[in-house]
Amino acid sequence: MTNCDALIVGGGPAGSTCARALRQAGWNVIVIDRARFPRDKVCAGWLTPDVFRLLDLAPAEYRDAGLTLQEITGFRTGLLRGPSLDTPYAHVVSYAIRRREFDEYLLRRARVHVREQTALTSLRRDGRVWAANEEIRTPFVIGAGGHFCPVARRLRDRAAPSPPIVAKEAEYRLDGRGSTVAPNVAEFFFCNDLDGYGWCVRKGGYLNVGIGRRGGPHFNAHVNDFVSFLESSGKAPGASRLQWRGHAYLASGVGPRPVVADGLLLIGDAAGLACPESGEGIRPAIESARLAAQTVIAAGGRHGVEALLPYQAAVSRLHPRVHGASAVVRSVQAAIGRALLRSPAFTRHVVLDRWFLRRS
Repeated sequence: MTNCDALIVGGGPAGSTCARALRQAGWNVIVIDRARFPRDKVCAGWLTPDVFRLLDLAPAEYRDAGLTLQEITGFRTGLLRGPSLDTPYAHVVSYAIRRREFDEYLLRRARVHVREQTALTSLRRDGRVWAANEEIRTPFVIGAGGHFCPVARRLRDRAAPSPPIVAKEAEYRLDGRGSTVAPNVAEFFFCNDLDGYGWCVRKGGYLNVGIGRRGGPHFNAHVNDFVSFLESSGKAPGASRLQWRGHAYLASGVGPRPVVADGLLLIGDAAGLACPESGEGIRPAIESARLAAQTVIAAGGRHGVEALLPYQAAVSRLHPRVHGASAVVRSVQAAIGRALLRSPAFTRHVVLDRWFLRRS
């Protein structure tokens, strides 16, 4: 068997960030991922400046690597098929990236051993360490494989699982095809019940369009309505002929608990940490990855659950448990929300600054 100090299951932003932090502390780390990089990933792919700071990465450094980095200085928001509201900013407040490029860049930047096209097929306790795939022995296994991460399945509590947020998106090169979406303006269009929204985000010569909603039986009807809107508005002509990809994740506060066990930790979407209002998951993934790395390093060779409880406590503080409102309460909230979306002040300071940009 191969021995390592930590095995990370999943090579996305959470896994690569954790791997890099551990490698910088002198750890021998292996990352496994069932995909081959570069890979396509369902995601609007927008990052705030804070994400770059968390990554210890300057936007200019990323752009100089020849990778797509679209500056965003404004937003267009509203109800789907309703009036829209433009909110400009005097400076760059976000960036749009292509996950295909971003994920591979971070993974290679981690400079650890990576085994691509390798799924976690077995995980058993072998004395005081874990044996993965009967090939790797390690005291720590960190689950970073998204909503369907096999490590997360081991730790999910026995309570009825919360319905995930489901999304479908398409990203394609414009190649001269027209679009009314401006390069530096991200567009968000909320469903009438406010249980989801569609987006249109330019990324240089690419356009990313998608829709995400809380789980429900009529998701495909909402997707079809959004596709029709994209075509009729000129935002994405031919949207019905695009290759649409699906994705699911849990919003912050409804993910698996606990997120630690003896020698096991969950980070990113595997821990269900996406922002509940916007669905943005990259920043919570990177934050949790750094916290997990700090925790296992501070444990000083101890890998029992007691040594990992500081990570559990930190995740609980940042992402406290939430309970769903009743159907009546949600209906009232939606009615109020539809009215507030017409307010420039509410849109700027709450919807954009607080929910999407996560500005304090």
